[in-house]
Amino acid sequence: MKAKRRLLFQILAVVLLVAIGYTMTIIGRGHTIYLDSKTLEYDGQTYKPAYKTVVYVDGQQVAKLYDKERGVATCIGQTLTVTLEITQQKGGTEEVYAYNIPVPRKMDNVIINLPGFLAGLPEEAYLSEFIPSPDEVAADETDVPSDDDFGMEDMGLGDESAAQ
Repeated sequence: MKAKRRLLFQILAVVLLVAIGYTMTIIGRGHTIYLDSKTLEYDGQTYKPAYKTVVYVDGQQVAKLYDKERGVATCIGQTLTVTLEITQQKGGTEEVYAYNIPVPRKMDNVIINLPGFLAGLPEEAYLSEFIPSPDEVAADETDVPSDDDFGMEDMGLGDESAAQ
């Protein structure tokens, strides 16, 4: 009787820990969010950005975007809460809006096109995944220091033929 009760508690503890772990992967997952202020063409229509958009996340300014600029923010969880101060024309008045933008679970680096989002377009129009170009990745991998970069020449451990 005691063995069955003990086994039941052990199984319940394992199930509880798995449930907590799964919940934490969803709640605590970090995303890098790129906010684009670029012209978007969708379904034959052109959506132009405002003159200036100031982006606040958690009360802190993360970007001041003009046409063809990109800002970056970090989001923990599945929703990015932003406050946007939008100035449509140079010298115009600022309008303040607050939005909760859902972030896909499967993407770590997300690009959000602000003109598309503000126009109310569907998610596939304004949201995409940031994929670094192969040139940037290849440059990072091939940057290996030579023997000279380690200071071997200065210590007399470099080219032995020069010592003879």
